[in-house]
Amino acid sequence: MKKIFQSTSILILLCFLFNSCGKVPVTGRRQLGLLPESELMGMSLTSYNQFLSANKVVTTGNEVALVKRVGGKLSKQITSYLQANKMSDRVAGFKWEFNLIEDKTINAWCMPGGKIVFYTGIMPVCRDEAGVAVVMGHEIAHAIARHGNERMSQGLAQQLGGVALSAALASKSQQTQQLFTTAYGIGTQFGAMLPFSRLHESEADEMGLYFMAMAGYDPRVAPGFWQRMSAGSAGTPEFLSTHPSSSTRIANLNKWMPKAIQYYNQASLR
Repeated sequence: MKKIFQSTSILILLCFLFNSCGKVPVTGRRQLGLLPESELMGMSLTSYNQFLSANKVVTTGNEVALVKRVGGKLSKQITSYLQANKMSDRVAGFKWEFNLIEDKTINAWCMPGGKIVFYTGIMPVCRDEAGVAVVMGHEIAHAIARHGNERMSQGLAQQLGGVALSAALASKSQQTQQLFTTAYGIGTQFGAMLPFSRLHESEADEMGLYFMAMAGYDPRVAPGFWQRMSAGSAGTPEFLSTHPSSSTRIANLNKWMPKAIQYYNQASLR
């Protein structure tokens, strides 16, 4: 409890000193974001291109078309939602891109700027277009919520402290690049992103549920997808490594479902 209080106090102090607290769209949670998103997008584009060049990108077939179609629908509706709610800065500079990688790993991820990768290993778990929308909404939510920036900002605060923080940001020191590598896992076995915290994963679950509904996909398929994800493989898939337990996730999804259904019904009227 003491550590939680201290962490919260530090967050409030940093927000006050650097005017760097924002609200996550949809959930309204206050978060720390010390780094310019444009800087993270530049870093992520370089790492993203390196990843694509080092892995087999699937360019033809139904699964590729499916990933790109779902990604296009979700990104369009999410952008419209953010614009309507005066939060379009959350996608400023985004250049959406959706790729499928030949890899049996059950995983998917999204980097700042809307760079999204699905692995072929997750497609059988998705089963259909709505299942892909569950994953797509979840991954886009991480980028919209700026979870990577938040994780890096917390790392900067812990490493440098309030006194040295402004100087480090001004000089864009090597520590910023090292934190990016740590936050996104570049250079690890799969070259993709390290798992987010349980808080971030739960928030992405909620936001992703609403996002898929906004795009016209029935959110009631989401619990079934997560049940298949938990039950369909030996051990814990990379995609689930820090997620809440299945029972907790299903309970949360059901709690959020009435609001998601409202978005879904609104989408059906368009």
